[in-house]
Amino acid sequence: MSADRLSFHLEGTNGKGVLLIHGLTGAPAEMRLVARQFHKKGYSVFAPLLAGHGDSEAALRRSRWEDWLESVQASASWLASTVDTVFAAGICVGGKLAMMAADRNPGSIDAVAVYSPCFHYDGWDVPRYYALFSPHIRWISLIPFIDRLNFRETTSLGIKDERMRRMVSNMIGEGMLETFPGRGLIEMHELGRSLKARLPKMKTPTLVLHSLQDDLSGPDHARYIAAHLGGPSELRWLDDSYHMIHVDRQHREVVTMTADFFEANHAGV
Repeated sequence: MSADRLSFHLEGTNGKGVLLIHGLTGAPAEMRLVARQFHKKGYSVFAPLLAGHGDSEAALRRSRWEDWLESVQASASWLASTVDTVFAAGICVGGKLAMMAADRNPGSIDAVAVYSPCFHYDGWDVPRYYALFSPHIRWISLIPFIDRLNFRETTSLGIKDERMRRMVSNMIGEGMLETFPGRGLIEMHELGRSLKARLPKMKTPTLVLHSLQDDLSGPDHARYIAAHLGGPSELRWLDDSYHMIHVDRQHREVVTMTADFFEANHAGV
């Protein structure tokens, strides 16, 4: 489906597919750990590269959240041509995009899992000045040139396990970006606003997974989504991971919880 060198596909055996969607400034490579676990369970897996990602901060700065969503919708359509049932799971921005894609194309995605949802960064390891400034980024974005600024990752990279952290830090050559362009953060905020407006009307069964130790995103984001969704939802907590739960110490538990939800009676046949 994708001509880029970063997306990947694993063909499964059970007739069901999982679309795995990376986060802001991320790349498909970060989904490989959970992809292998899903594949072992028989699922086909497709991890696409989002529009504007995988190249440079300048390329990401030129993209908009609608472009990212189009990538997800096209990828879901392609995966559906190879399997009988499509599920989707994504980290942070990727999870929100999965929810939006399912909502805009009813029946295209049977169930969604959103990992570590975040509308703005307010976790315990986020610099205080940014935690104060982040919720107001829509108004701050009106300042000339603010969207051209780049923001650094926290030193933990959102990962508690040091070995996993080293692994992810070596993925720069696989499309991961080292900084967050201001424009990307503005688009993340706009995506969040659109999602919040649609939540009460969203009917796709949705699993929300969040760590109580999330260093970038407080637990209220997960609670908000679970409380306002119009369809079936389940909120589950982890206790030994930071923000990047799909590559941290409990990534196997993440897959198990997700697969159990996907296989539940209300989440597809």
